[in-house]
Formats: sequence, C-alpha cells, structure tokens
Amino acid sequence: MKRTGLLNIELSQVIAGMGHGDILVIGDAGLPVPKGVRRIDLALTQGVPTVAQVLAAVLLELKVEKAVVANECLGVRDAVPAWYESNQPLLPGTPHKISHSAFKELCTRAVAVVRTGEFTPYANIALVSGVVF
Repeated sequence: MKRTGLLNIELSQVIAGMGHGDILVIGDAGLPVPKGVRRIDLALTQGVPTVAQVLAAVLLELKVEKAVVANECLGVRDAVPAWYESNQPLLPGTPHKISHSAFKELCTRAVAVVRTGEFTPYANIALVSGVVF
C-alpha cells in the first residue's frame, strides 16, 4: 500500500503520466466535463472534498507552470478566492484569468477533470504542468 501522497489511483496515474504543458482541471461539483475528457469523480457529498483540499493534495505531486481561473470566480477588486489564495505559495505567480466560457473551452484540452464536492460557484482551477528540471 502506498504510504504518502495521493492515494487515489486514478488521480495518481494521471499526474504520473502528465508532460510539460498538459492541463489538469480541478472543478466544483457543477463544472461540465467535456465528452472525451477523463473524469475523476472525487465528490462525496456537498462540500466534500473541497477544491482547496484537492488542490493542496495535487500540488504535493504536480509541478505547476501556470494556473488558470475564470474571471467570474474573482470577487470585489479582482481579489483571488480563498481556496486559491490559501494555496498560492505553492503556485508560480498569479493566476491567469479568462472568461468562464473560455475556461470551459480550456477543459476540452485537459488530460482530466477532477470533480470535487465544492458548491462554490466558479470554484475551478486549471493547472498547466511544468517540468522539474
């Protein structure tokens, strides 16, 4: 049995297979997953797990070059949401911001979309894989 890191076999396999520039999306419970894109469904019940919990676990194993969020998730004065802000130190720079419709289009190029139990509207983040060297 694996002792540390991600225990979910599907998510662990996806991250292990990612190359530079590949996209992994962590989404709320309502984010549509495009046909043909792998869905990793971690949603258990409303709020379980949260995007922040999944993001924190993924960032232990995935080298991220860039993060992308939808403009709609940003609050007053262009602030980043709490679920992103709490994990910001683990990510490079500030998130690249696009419209929610552009975000859904970006999902069509993802290697996988991870569905969480998050019920916060627009609580979605796309992680673009970097390289470790």
